[in-house]
Amino acid sequence: MKQETKKVCQTRLKRIEGQVRGVLKMVEDDRYCIDIITQVQAITAALKKVEGEILNDHVRHCVEHAVASGDKKAQRDKIEELVEVLSRTR
Repeated sequence: MKQETKKVCQTRLKRIEGQVRGVLKMVEDDRYCIDIITQVQAITAALKKVEGEILNDHVRHCVEHAVASGDKKAQRDKIEELVEVLSRTR
C-alpha cells in the first residue's frame, strides 16, 4: 500500500473509531433511534470511503504490477480476486 493511501486510511479509521464509540454511548444513553441510525449510516459511508481508497490503491499498484509483469497466471489471479471482492459488496 502506498504511504499516502495508508496515512489517509489510518486518519479516516481513527475518526470512524471515535464515531463508533460515540454511537455506543448513544445506545447506552438510550438516545433517539433515528439519531443512532443516522450516525451508523455516517460510519458506513466513511467505511465505504476507506474501502474505495484501498481498492483504488490495490488496482493501481498490485493489479497494475501483475499486468506489467506479463505473467498470465498473476494477471488471472488478480482479476479473480477483484471479481470475488466486488461480488461480495452487492
